[in-house]
Amino acid sequence: MPVYTVHAPSPAGADLRATDKFVFVRDGFHFWAMILGPFWLLWNRLWLALIGWVVFVAAFNAGLSSLGVGRGSIFFADLIVALLMGFEASSLRRWTLSRGKWRQLDVVVGDDEDTAERRFFERWSQKQHGIVNDQWAVDRGGPPPTRSVPGQPFSNPPPIPAGGIIGLFPEPGGSR
Repeated sequence: MPVYTVHAPSPAGADLRATDKFVFVRDGFHFWAMILGPFWLLWNRLWLALIGWVVFVAAFNAGLSSLGVGRGSIFFADLIVALLMGFEASSLRRWTLSRGKWRQLDVVVGDDEDTAERRFFERWSQKQHGIVNDQWAVDRGGPPPTRSVPGQPFSNPPPIPAGGIIGLFPEPGGSR
């Protein structure tokens, strides 16, 4: 099963407002990074890695040519460089994210990226306790909400109807 690392854009801490910006980076070999290295780097916006790759390949090929190495050997050496690119593509992506002040939140295992996202958000949402005014979250094991929380809709009792109280007791606090 593939392993994914989860990265958040904010170094101060991630909350529910930033979940659409989370990035899942699959660890392992990237076939398209090996076959189309510079295009894969462009597609993933890894600009410094692209510049480094171009400079390295140009210097590597020029160095091998100046040593008198044949074209077949240079092609074989370029295949090895492409293979290394395929293995290190996810590390380059994580390095670029860390340079951009992103932080790694978790490591998740899943069959595909959707499964990894589902597993991550199930675990991550259970750890989030400081969410302000979250009307959708219900803690079934916790005590009922109290009326002493300011700003919450359940803090104030409902208004008394204008025509009195409807029901079995005509007055509030009356006898039964």
